[in-house]
Amino acid sequence: MAVSVPNNSNFSVATTYGAAITVSAATNASEAVLTTVANTFAVGDIVEFTTGWLNANLRLFRVKAATSTSVTLEGLNTTSTTMFPVGNGGGSLRKIMTWTTIPFMKEFPVTGGDPKYNTEEFLDFPDEIQMFNGFSAASIAMSIADDPSLPHNAVLQAATDTQAVTAIRVVLPSGAPLLYNGVLGFNPSPTLVKGQGMVVKCGVALRSRVNRYAS
Repeated sequence: MAVSVPNNSNFSVATTYGAAITVSAATNASEAVLTTVANTFAVGDIVEFTTGWLNANLRLFRVKAATSTSVTLEGLNTTSTTMFPVGNGGGSLRKIMTWTTIPFMKEFPVTGGDPKYNTEEFLDFPDEIQMFNGFSAASIAMSIADDPSLPHNAVLQAATDTQAVTAIRVVLPSGAPLLYNGVLGFNPSPTLVKGQGMVVKCGVALRSRVNRYAS
């Protein structure tokens, strides 16, 4: 079915990360293979890729295959040497070790990320044309039912205090994950409206494009 609703989705925030593992090289391929040393990554791990490839930098990927000296990142197509210059793929990987559930999510709107266009006109052509110019900045504005006793509050607050880039994971009812990475801004003060449940807000200024998998 082409239309689905997000009811019964699960939300979580990265709590702890493994040590960064150096990536000495990365292939230009339909799914990039990264050269590492003495890693312990396993199939299915979620990792953050920090790289000289700006189109992949700080994105979150699922490990498709792994040995002690290499990692294949599922869905990272680097065949375009314009977007992914040869020799620039080095950097580091770090595994997300633990996640903390964010329960009772009221809203999870993603704003921005819209395609942008420049309007150009030429002296020798009668019509204006539009040229694609990337995407606008994107952010998330989470609205969460207020319960200060739950552990996600401390995790969101700590990430806000350090301003560290932090992963947010959404698992849709189908089991398909959405992986976001950004800087959090958590406000623990609840909204107070007569007759309505109190909620707290947490924004995420995205630092890379979402990565999603079909299952």
